[in-house]
Amino acid sequence: MADVIEITQVRSPIGAPQSQRRTLRALGLRRIHQTVTQADRPEIHGMLAKVAHLIEVRRPGDDAPMGLEPGQEPSADEPSADGPSNDHEEAAS
Repeated sequence: MADVIEITQVRSPIGAPQSQRRTLRALGLRRIHQTVTQADRPEIHGMLAKVAHLIEVRRPGDDAPMGLEPGQEPSADEPSADGPSNDHEEAAS
């Protein structure tokens, strides 16, 4: 089976530009908390980047979402469990 990703709509597109609403529809998302499975392809990555603030992306079988930020595309490697490093805060202490 090809690589796939699960996409869940977590926020409403009310107030979002029409192009973002159309992108959600093209992904197969119609309502909040709906989950669809799409192929893990560059075309889908571009669509996900456009609506990253409205969705949650995960690989099937994973418990944690991939943690995309708006404008960030999904990648093959998973984010670390520790989250981003805050070395500048430790140096200030």
